[in-house]
Amino acid sequence: MARLHLQLSTGLPELDRVFRGIMAGDNIVWQIDTIEDYMTFVKPYADYAVENRQHLIYFHFANHQRLLSPQDGIEIVKLQPEKGFEYFLYEIHEKIRQAERGTLYLFDCLSKLAADWNSDRMLGNFFMLTCPYLYDRAAIAYFSILRNYHSFHAIGPISNTTQILIDAYHRKSRIYIQPRKVQHRHSSTMYMLHVFENDTFKLVTQSAEITDTLANSPWSNSDLASYKRGFWSKTFADAENLLERVERGEETVDPTYFKKLLHMLIAREGPLLELAQQFFTLKDLIDIRRRMIGTGLIGGKAVGMLLGRAILQKTDPKWINILEPHDSFYVGADVFYTYLVQNGCWWLMQRHKIDLSDDETETARRRILAGEFPEYIVKQFLDLLEYFGQSPIIVRSSSLLEDNFGNAFAGKYDSVFCANQGSIHKRLEDFLFAVRTVYASTMSEAALSYRRKRGLLKNDEQMALLIQRVSGDLYGHFFFPQAAGVAFSFNPYMWHKSIDPNSGVIRIVFGIGTRAVDRADDDYTRIIALNQPSLRPEAGFDMVKQYAQRKVDVLDIEANQLKSMNFNDIAEKCIGIPFEYFASKDLQMEKELRNAGKILKPTPILTFDKLINDTPFITVMREMLDTLKKTYNYNVDVEFTLNFFDKQNFMINLVQCRPLQIANENNISLPTENVTSENLLISTKGIVIGRNFSANVDWIIYVKPQAYSTLPIPSKHETARLIGEITHHPELSGKTIFLIGPGRWCTSSPELGVPVIFSDINNVNIICEMATMRDNLIPDVSLGTHFFNELVENNMVYIAFLPNTDGNSINENILNNAALNHLPKIIQTNNEKHFSAINLIKTDEIKKGCKVVFYSDVMAQRASCHLLPSK
Repeated sequence: MARLHLQLSTGLPELDRVFRGIMAGDNIVWQIDTIEDYMTFVKPYADYAVENRQHLIYFHFANHQRLLSPQDGIEIVKLQPEKGFEYFLYEIHEKIRQAERGTLYLFDCLSKLAADWNSDRMLGNFFMLTCPYLYDRAAIAYFSILRNYHSFHAIGPISNTTQILIDAYHRKSRIYIQPRKVQHRHSSTMYMLHVFENDTFKLVTQSAEITDTLANSPWSNSDLASYKRGFWSKTFADAENLLERVERGEETVDPTYFKKLLHMLIAREGPLLELAQQFFTLKDLIDIRRRMIGTGLIGGKAVGMLLGRAILQKTDPKWINILEPHDSFYVGADVFYTYLVQNGCWWLMQRHKIDLSDDETETARRRILAGEFPEYIVKQFLDLLEYFGQSPIIVRSSSLLEDNFGNAFAGKYDSVFCANQGSIHKRLEDFLFAVRTVYASTMSEAALSYRRKRGLLKNDEQMALLIQRVSGDLYGHFFFPQAAGVAFSFNPYMWHKSIDPNSGVIRIVFGIGTRAVDRADDDYTRIIALNQPSLRPEAGFDMVKQYAQRKVDVLDIEANQLKSMNFNDIAEKCIGIPFEYFASKDLQMEKELRNAGKILKPTPILTFDKLINDTPFITVMREMLDTLKKTYNYNVDVEFTLNFFDKQNFMINLVQCRPLQIANENNISLPTENVTSENLLISTKGIVIGRNFSANVDWIIYVKPQAYSTLPIPSKHETARLIGEITHHPELSGKTIFLIGPGRWCTSSPELGVPVIFSDINNVNIICEMATMRDNLIPDVSLGTHFFNELVENNMVYIAFLPNTDGNSINENILNNAALNHLPKIIQTNNEKHFSAINLIKTDEIKKGCKVVFYSDVMAQRASCHLLPSK
């Protein structure tokens, strides 16, 4: 038991005198040359604790000799820093929390941690988070670090945070000490050199002896050039020297050494690490390091992009001429942690893993948005902006778990376009805002809900950044690529029996690809089945025209922002684009105008027909997906841009590559029973995305189209919030839920659908969009969007109900039956007007002796939900 009334001591009374006493909360850091020098001071410290029955906890994690042996009064805690920063920190802090105030602590040499985490910054962050915690617990703690081993990224935070910092030297069989910092105490000789002899510390005053002892020691702990580089810099300096010897044929790369570099930059474990070992070279890793700001892993999105390119180019050299070159930069994940620690955000971020209120989440997010970066990081950001000049760039999230096997995090973290215009100070201000925005998105409701649902809240989730040059060209004052999109190696939307799902699918748009990955509320995209590229879901040119893309996203250089424009305005203003590859003439409209005596030309329709039929684009994309899929041994999802650089030749920019999570259950057999009209709830034909699926439905949430359409906008938002409350109600937990509603789910425009966010409906199993909000609005096939990735990762089935279309029927008598509505029974409210648009139906109460079943057939593009006698 800790006894706070005892005299606090190092176990060496004369050393206590040098420090003018030991105070509760003192963290004492020894800078040493060898572990043996540290042991000189550890033994009396531990002996004093045992003799006076003070509890001492020894954290053992380094591979040097054990500092203490087990004995009464000493508790040895074995730790594994290789499991990651957050896990290691949690284990130590939890042990400190459980111990009594005034407990004594001993740590192995901290320099081991820089090697485990490949980063001096993270060692500094560890100390900045642990030292104040020990101080608050009135603890005494011993630490040590190797002298001349670390950069200022470790030395600075340690010296600024600790209460006592002391150098220990071993010279000519004698031990010397020189305190560098002793907080809240002072004497005229405290910071002078002392020699340790016969348990006393004698002041050294002779200049010759002082010079002989200290002459070879660095004189500054703040000047990077004044002492050795840190672990990270030294490791990659050695790697560059090795590369020179390898290129001269003098040496080969040891696989163990190469894997160590991969652990520092790419990943700690998993399939991506295995692929990186196969396709990255030592030169590739050094090239990445040369374009890095900070240290640490570069994150999943950056790794996926680089790995996809490496696989293609090393599988077939022809890809070198097809792929547009890239000159991306990477902000290491350690910069994010350092930013959190130095801006007081760390503990708020950690609390969300246990229980963080909405107000606290918003506080953490705002604190991140208002934070400041270290000066040396800002200088590197400035260098990056000077490199890009005034070319537009995009700051993209690249967290450690993102774009990985099992976790796509699609759309959960922000990416921010920077038009990159104005003075260098304006450009820096915009860039810093973009970085802070991405960092703050780690505390968004969407990200937290995703991590919570997938059991990832306690995982080591650092945020790296990928900085990419925006692909495209400047047309007037608009910058954009000619085409962009997403491509899947598996096609879950088989609207015709001739479509082979394993051949893949593309979702393509004209302009910046935001309209391909974000669900546009009032617009459409071109869907291309790669084995039947000319086959369209629409029948006839009138339907093609109705559901063609009309709006284009561009970067407006004069306005310095991302903007949506009508395609006809772009077609009129932008010269130099081979529009014939992307747009088709409206021959019928031209004929009608001629017959009417008008000379106006109708706006071309974005069909991408000539690109598909008259160029090798489809072949290129099919080969790309096939190569990546075979190498990953997994379906893949890529984002790309396309630009013609003359009338004949185009280049593809592969901007993202990740595993595609697909539930492959398409071989199950579905029943064929005939369903009477009174037993039918809903049947659809036309759009089924996901998988063949059969299940008993427990609950139906039906948003009544007519009632919903008459609600004012605020009430529509309240209805969306209420749906989130329903789907997460304990009574529906673990049940099969069928959600049916008008227009588009997760829209940002309530007049076009129900504006839920995906975390509101992530417990739903089947989702149906009804084309009833507006005459010319049909549900959009959202392949490739973040919405679609959410459906896939949550194993949902998506169907669309098209009124007045063959094969589509609905039983409104049952779905609108107020007597079946359970909503007032499970949700208490004083404002029941919001209930008017929702029917919550418990299916076993619809008809006695019957259950509700749902079937979907992807190949037939049919779905049915109906009553069936219980067996």
